[in-house]
Amino acid sequence: MTETQEVRDPELPGRLLAVERDALVPLLRSRPDADFALPSAGCPGWTVRDVLAHCSAALMRVVENRFEKGVFSPESNERDIAERAGWTNARVVDELERGMTEAGPVIAGTDGSLDMIALGEWVHAGDVREVLGAPGAYAGAGLPDALTLLARITREKEHVPLHADLDDLDEPLRLGAMAAGGPPARYIGDAATLVRLYAGRPLNGASYELAGAREGELNIFG
Repeated sequence: MTETQEVRDPELPGRLLAVERDALVPLLRSRPDADFALPSAGCPGWTVRDVLAHCSAALMRVVENRFEKGVFSPESNERDIAERAGWTNARVVDELERGMTEAGPVIAGTDGSLDMIALGEWVHAGDVREVLGAPGAYAGAGLPDALTLLARITREKEHVPLHADLDDLDEPLRLGAMAAGGPPARYIGDAATLVRLYAGRPLNGASYELAGAREGELNIFG
């Protein structure tokens, strides 16, 4: 069984961001402005542009070490989006590219407390890919690093113990706290659907099995 790494890999969050940057930014630059106004199913009430503005703002906060009280709250996120309302879509994408490039080394130099931002950015990239009908939503080249990060974060948060038998991985994955007083919950299905469950994203009729836990219990962003 694949275990959570006990020793943090400080380069992993930056690597995840860089891999996703190289896939997402060219996609965004190839799309017309109308696509940026499409609604995001993963983030109800937000458009593709809103998701991207939130992502770029969050990453630049990391780069510039701007973490005032209430940062990343819903109200703070809406202010970040509003501050970019007058920007062109191209400028938002430029800032996103810079953030996905420069935030990794900053995150690497911390104690791991910012690692979850990289995972959240990767999930949001999946939100955008899905709206645009592009392949790789909640999967793609970054999936192995994303799963490693997800496993470690859920362990540190003492989340629901879960044993995942993934269609697209040879070895099972263990997430969450050590099971005590009984077996862990069990998931059988593909990795992208597992990510959707942990991120609270629409499942779109995906086929999977989950026993020993409710879907809502797995959401780490809720």
